[in-house]
Amino acid sequence: MKKYTSFLLILTLSLLLAACGTKNEEGKNAGEGKEDTKLVVGASNVPHAEILEEAAPLLEEKGIELEIVPYQDYIMPNKALDEGELDANYFQHIPYLESQIKENGYDFVNAGGIHIEPIGVYSKKYKSLEDLPEGAEVIMSSSVADHGRILSMLEEKGLLTLKEGIDKTAATVDDIVDNKKNLKFKTDIEASLLTQVYENNEGDAVLINSNYAIDAGLNPVEDSISIEDSNSPYVNVIAVNKGDENKDAIKALVEVLRSEKIQNFILDQYKGSVVPVTE
Repeated sequence: MKKYTSFLLILTLSLLLAACGTKNEEGKNAGEGKEDTKLVVGASNVPHAEILEEAAPLLEEKGIELEIVPYQDYIMPNKALDEGELDANYFQHIPYLESQIKENGYDFVNAGGIHIEPIGVYSKKYKSLEDLPEGAEVIMSSSVADHGRILSMLEEKGLLTLKEGIDKTAATVDDIVDNKKNLKFKTDIEASLLTQVYENNEGDAVLINSNYAIDAGLNPVEDSISIEDSNSPYVNVIAVNKGDENKDAIKALVEVLRSEKIQNFILDQYKGSVVPVTE
């Protein structure tokens, strides 16, 4: 009986000590503050993922762990965001985001613009837009959201004229009313394949988004025969599910990406191929 009583006493003391230890540990944790927040962000490899990698240490200082999920296309990042696999994505410009919301019913919002990627015209046959011959074949992305952008750019360069009064961000080749060189447009190439089309010397000119150009080792400023003006409205943004734009972690992400340090990184790293914005 004495042995049994001693056993119970030891067991009781052990449980009390364990409880005290748990309480002390909980008190310690409470004193240390909240656990770090984790953000999972989908991004194109270049330049978006590279910019996020540069921003990660700054976010860590704010107690935010950043996980970057790279994507090679323009479809899956929005599907993943819609399905809750991502907290945000960073790869698309505003007109494309708006078109995807309209087409797919996504409940997304723009949490903030970060940079512009001027689109470039590339050719292995000609050194300027003026050199393009009559009936030249111009190849561009199958993404309809880019058509208005490209056609507006070519209009600014004096190669064609679009209908008056239309929303030029939504323009298509059917909206061309004056085609000075009788350009022929090929519009069925996936955006990620445009650099391969260029390297294969297909067509007379290929319009390539800067993220794909840079990823393929091209310098949009030096290698293109013409490049979009930096005042383009096609700002690349942080997209989130509606309501998440008010979360502290998302606000911190946008704040860091707009910080002077990250803006200087963009300018130094991409030499004008990617242009930071602050609105």
